[in-house]
Amino acid sequence: MKSAHRRPPDRQRKRFLPTGTDATIGPEHNNLTGRALTNMKMERFDPLNGSIAHILDILGEGWSMLIIREAFFGIRRFEEFQRHLGIARNILTARLKKLCQNDILERVPIKPGAKRHEYLLTSKGKELMPALIALTQWGDKWIYGLGNEPIIFRDREHGQPISPIRVHAEDGRELRPREIMPTPGPGANEQAQSRLEELAELARSLDQQ
Repeated sequence: MKSAHRRPPDRQRKRFLPTGTDATIGPEHNNLTGRALTNMKMERFDPLNGSIAHILDILGEGWSMLIIREAFFGIRRFEEFQRHLGIARNILTARLKKLCQNDILERVPIKPGAKRHEYLLTSKGKELMPALIALTQWGDKWIYGLGNEPIIFRDREHGQPISPIRVHAEDGRELRPREIMPTPGPGANEQAQSRLEELAELARSLDQQ
């Protein structure tokens, strides 16, 4: 008869993060909230502690962005998401829960007093529309090739394709990558500030070449 193997109480647990990340989560972190653990994980993943790392933690796997796309299409109910995406129920349940926890979707009764629920985009979720369009346009150009687009987003009133998403300066000028520089924001930590100073110095040296 095999004896049950029990993990020593003081053994530290590992979280699955990219190779080279110090991902040890030990007993001293037991009192941290889920959001605090996420922030700590992202700081280790991205020394700049930038928004991109946090966004990827929420949307970094394929199903989440497809669920958001379907929500923009007007899909609201669990069975509809499952039917249109062909996603397993347990995976869909987990993704919807995470999107609701991060205030991208809101789970509400289909009508007052009803036991069944539907999922609606929040204001926070709706502001992902430019990102969704930009990712689609990038994929159309570099994966399918122009002229082979499987989906074309159009202006509903006039029927014209949406203009390519571009980055513009405050005065309206379209900016190229070399014309954009990262600078410390109010939430930058010391490590981020140091790294951004290095990037500024690198940019100045490249400008002199």
